Amino acid sequence: ELLRDGRTAGVFQFESALATDTLRAMRCDRFDDLVATNALLRPGPLDAGMHTVFIKRKLGQERVTYPHPSLQGILEPTYGVITYQEQVMRIANVLAGFSLAEADVLRKAVGKKDEALIKQEVGRFVDRAMAQGHPRRLAEELGAQIETFGRYGFNKSHSVAYSVLSYQTAWLKAHYPAEFMAALLSSEIGNTDKVVQYINEARELGLEVLPPDVNESGFKFTVVGENRLRFGLGAVRNVGAGVIESMITARQDGPFHDLWDFVGRIDLRLGNRRVIESLIVAGACDGLGGHRRQYLEALDTALGEAQLRQQEREAGQSSLFGEVLATSKPAGHNLPDVPPLSEAERLTREKEVIGFFISGHPLERFRAEVELFGTRTTATLHEWSEHAVSVAAVVTGLKRQISKKTGKEYARLTLEDFHGTSEAIVFPDTWAKLNQVITADAAILLGGGYSLRDRGEDRAPFVVESARPLGELRESGALGISLRWRASDAPPPDAVKAAAALCASHPGPAPVYIEWSDGNGEALRLRARRLRIAPDEDLLRALRDLLGAGAVHYVKAG
Repeated sequence: ELLRDGRTAGVFQFESALATDTLRAMRCDRFDDLVATNALLRPGPLDAGMHTVFIKRKLGQERVTYPHPSLQGILEPTYGVITYQEQVMRIANVLAGFSLAEADVLRKAVGKKDEALIKQEVGRFVDRAMAQGHPRRLAEELGAQIETFGRYGFNKSHSVAYSVLSYQTAWLKAHYPAEFMAALLSSEIGNTDKVVQYINEARELGLEVLPPDVNESGFKFTVVGENRLRFGLGAVRNVGAGVIESMITARQDGPFHDLWDFVGRIDLRLGNRRVIESLIVAGACDGLGGHRRQYLEALDTALGEAQLRQQEREAGQSSLFGEVLATSKPAGHNLPDVPPLSEAERLTREKEVIGFFISGHPLERFRAEVELFGTRTTATLHEWSEHAVSVAAVVTGLKRQISKKTGKEYARLTLEDFHGTSEAIVFPDTWAKLNQVITADAAILLGGGYSLRDRGEDRAPFVVESARPLGELRESGALGISLRWRASDAPPPDAVKAAAALCASHPGPAPVYIEWSDGNGEALRLRARRLRIAPDEDLLRALRDLLGAGAVHYVKAG
């Protein structure tokens, strides 16, 4: 079920978009499907479209046929599609009378991808099949299939071995998701793009990813409770293994109480100002009794005191009170009375040291717009399409450049959403119209497409043709709400009246829809004529309290 739903991140051999889509398309429901997929997703079978035929036949969308009745027993497990080198051997044995040794020569030719040897052996196969009384057309068609298959055809024994590992990793992910994702994240701790991808995967699996914490985090990602992961300090920029080890050692004497206690107990030869500042803006000190701006303002004072104390200890000096000072809890310190960092500054600085947003996301308040109006995410934005597509994202990078050909300005964008980052380009004529909308840190809905010359490319550049601020969608009435229920679980009349009154108390531009189903396939959708609202989370929460959590949804208007 996990693989069938496309949850393949971290699963051996099946992380690619093609493998994920194939497992989802074939509705994989048995181990043999994994074995076949591992064998089919290679240049030879892919060139011949064998994976598409396999899927259609498995789902009953295409009739299963065999080149010759004698081959049914060989090809029946793979729906008549030549999938493994072992099948090539058996076909040569049955149809052309090859001995097993001769068939193995053909298999080796296929396995070595030696084109000259493959042609030679396929020629022998055609001649021998005709000598067995089979028509030339049948022999040549099968020979052509074997030759095409030979370009990276896989043997079943290898595919089974790979699939065992695939199944084992998928089993661990399904039954121990927190432990699996912690190990997976830790294995990619130096790869920001992978960490972003896997954190999003963890969240989609229902796991909570907690920010780093100087009192709880280790170097790697760890499981800290049911369905909860703690961010590993090794993924924070500028923070090395040495200072992390120093923190872990210091924690053995008890948790850090405040900023002064923290900097006073770690080895400052390993943790200088830059290191501590990175920990602060990453959120790792949030549990020490203050907020990030207070820590940043107090850091120089705290470091100065701590360095003096450590220098005295190293010099073997003692104060008037001797050992009492060394073992007592440091005197309390007051953090400066300053306002917290703004959300934008907090998230920006967080991203500088972690590589992404963890305590929040600039798109969080636009989550409904992202899901409803974007047809692509950054994870799929570079997959070529002949149709126009759209993506809702934050502009985290903007480079203005001059075209050598026309001398006009254009822009290259770095976009970020809940799935990671991607690139886009805005050509001069479009940029001239949109440069006031597409700005740094803007949350926008971009529309566009792809050049025909990039068809077939692994990463086709996304060309922006339109842009609209996400905040404008809600303000303009493009985002409405739908109240849905079935006849069997309709809310009581009093709740419906209260919901109508609640909507009326939040006037605005957005439409309200009523969707009703009798549970037997009959459905009705009506738009309230006189009721228009200002949709926000408070209203949605209140309506869900009245009508049920599953009864209220954001929808695209129209």
